[in-house]
Amino acid sequence: MNRNNFIRELISKGCYLKRHGANHDIYENINTKKVAPIPRHPEIKESLCKIIKKQLGIL
Repeated sequence: MNRNNFIRELISKGCYLKRHGANHDIYENINTKKVAPIPRHPEIKESLCKIIKKQLGIL
């Protein structure tokens, strides 16, 4: 999945950029207060997207 599309999806579900890490951006879900790192690769595998969504409490 394209990283920009994935970020838009996260934002639409209540997540925001908490901070920039060295190699990842850290996003937090406003509703669940759960945090997950998002890699800065242009493409992110679907399996990793699913894991990130689960970490953020979106699934």
